[in-house]
Amino acid sequence: MSVPLLVVDKVTAGYGQIDVLTDVSFEVPEGKIVTLLGANGAGKTTTLNMISGLIGMRSGDLSFGGESLAGQKPNEIVGRGISHVPEGRRIFPELSVVENLRIGAYSLKDKSSVNERIDEMFSVFPRLEERRGNKGGQLSGGEQQMLAFARALMSDPKLLLLDEPSLGLAPQMIAEISRQIEQFRARGLTVLLVEQNANMALSVADYGYVLELGHVVAQGSGETLLADGSIQKSYLGVTSDV
Repeated sequence: MSVPLLVVDKVTAGYGQIDVLTDVSFEVPEGKIVTLLGANGAGKTTTLNMISGLIGMRSGDLSFGGESLAGQKPNEIVGRGISHVPEGRRIFPELSVVENLRIGAYSLKDKSSVNERIDEMFSVFPRLEERRGNKGGQLSGGEQQMLAFARALMSDPKLLLLDEPSLGLAPQMIAEISRQIEQFRARGLTVLLVEQNANMALSVADYGYVLELGHVVAQGSGETLLADGSIQKSYLGVTSDV
């Protein structure tokens, strides 16, 4: 694997008095797609929330580009080059496509480049340009996911955290979202993908980690995990013939 851009080192984290992650370690190499797999409640979303500073670490360390992120606030982490696309997309439904994109650029130091960034997003997501004057709530589920991607890209990140991007989408749109994620890698972005659709996730991922009850229980290349019978049975809904 390549040099790690993100390193999660023996992290324990959770909510209130409850530990959701316990002694979790993994790496995300620069320019690669890494996926986190696991059943509901395994700690996948908690991991992304911890990386983006929405919850703190009880112990362990988190480093990005060789520098610790421990104790940094969410806006500081965005400024370092990490963008989080949350589950459910969470766009602003009453704001237009362009207004949603402008909000994504709040951390840019060079405000004169915002319009240029918007034009770039429209070149990446042509359907959004067609809907540029529409409110976010008027978009289809797939279009809203594209808008969530574009809004995250407005801050010119190095690392994208994607939480369940295919959730609730039709198969045709899932294929389009999968293609977009692969295009992020082609453009040099690094991606950490949480996805309940394990088959889709492993088909695009360079490497994957399996979480179970807050622990990493398996890891390997996307191809290796996709071919692993126990992973298929537990996470892909496939059972071996008897």
